[in-house]
Amino acid sequence: MKTTTNTTAIQSKSKSTGLPAALWALTISAYAIGTTEFVIVGLLPTVAQDLGTSIPTAGLLVSLYALGVAIGAPVLTAVTSGINRKKLLLWIMVLFSIGNALATIAPSFTTLVIARILTGFAHGVFFAIGATIAAGLVPENKRASAIAIMFSGLTVAIVTGVPLGTYIGQHFGWRATFIGVAILGAIGAIASSILIPNTIKKSNPLRLSDLARVLRNPSILLILAITAFGYGGTFVTFTYLTPLLVDIAGFSPDATGLLLLIYGVAIAIGNVIGGKVSNHKPAKALMVMFVLQAIVLLVLSFTIYSQVTAVLTLFAMGILAFSSVPGLQLYIVQMAEKYLPGTEDVASSLNIAAFNVGIAIGAFIGGIVVESTLGVAATPWIGAILVLFGVVLTYKSYSKEKKN
Repeated sequence: MKTTTNTTAIQSKSKSTGLPAALWALTISAYAIGTTEFVIVGLLPTVAQDLGTSIPTAGLLVSLYALGVAIGAPVLTAVTSGINRKKLLLWIMVLFSIGNALATIAPSFTTLVIARILTGFAHGVFFAIGATIAAGLVPENKRASAIAIMFSGLTVAIVTGVPLGTYIGQHFGWRATFIGVAILGAIGAIASSILIPNTIKKSNPLRLSDLARVLRNPSILLILAITAFGYGGTFVTFTYLTPLLVDIAGFSPDATGLLLLIYGVAIAIGNVIGGKVSNHKPAKALMVMFVLQAIVLLVLSFTIYSQVTAVLTLFAMGILAFSSVPGLQLYIVQMAEKYLPGTEDVASSLNIAAFNVGIAIGAFIGGIVVESTLGVAATPWIGAILVLFGVVLTYKSYSKEKKN
């Protein structure tokens, strides 16, 4: 009774500010998850050296994490759909903190991989149910804003958490970074247990049969492929950005934290721009953004040899890297509404999986390139080829829908 009274008081107080306090609990958790996903990019050389493995092999920490998210988003969310949303959220954040804590004591590369996969599972389920929880905390006309606030934790993590985590890892050891993220996850879990109400309106549960039905639709499958290649192509380069900047551009390892900060700011700008230009005709906007991204990646193959031009190109790459995300999400929801009404949430969760399949593909191909005679300097133009494949698929989808 006392807990209920306290929660009611907190909610009443938050209404006066216009934003439920529970949203900030979700944002803290999103910040922790966003940090752990991308901070590994800045730590690959450090981890590889400490655990006695190659940088391309260490790149599996990116691709296998992404596969964990890809499984977690649609499949684990469907399997756990009958569990109370708040209880599931708390267990997910506990799993997330355990995964990161395991990373801090990992005696081998294999153990670290297992820890990353566990946190990937938590990531996928969190963002699938977090949007539902955020929407249920506010009136219907404020749902989009509530979801945006939750996802702002992910954006802020890219801007601040990744460069800060990289700095900590380079100066105090990569294990220190994961200690910090585990603590952040615990704070998110505690905040959620206090601030999020026990009675949250549940959305329609995801069913495995619905997943299968959506995956049988050719138009939606095509968009999932567009997401994987158009978005994932950048990760051929981004996964190995630290060795690219240090070994090819000639930056010091200490400078990579600042460069990742610049990249994160560009991502935040690009995400806003991408949302605005994709509001009406997402397919046309996506084609333009993918073409520009492919061009920038190709240009980076030449500008990486000069520090000034490398930074300028990196900023452009950051603006375009995440600009396609809003358009891709809108596009697949539109296609689900058109072909399979009532499966919009399922299609959306599958697209989250496709984003991470793209990351896994990009990181895997990048690792092959780095280990080959081409070397890390070739990752930008190889990534450009993958993005161009996304352009072709987008054009095919756009042409098909124009005829229908």
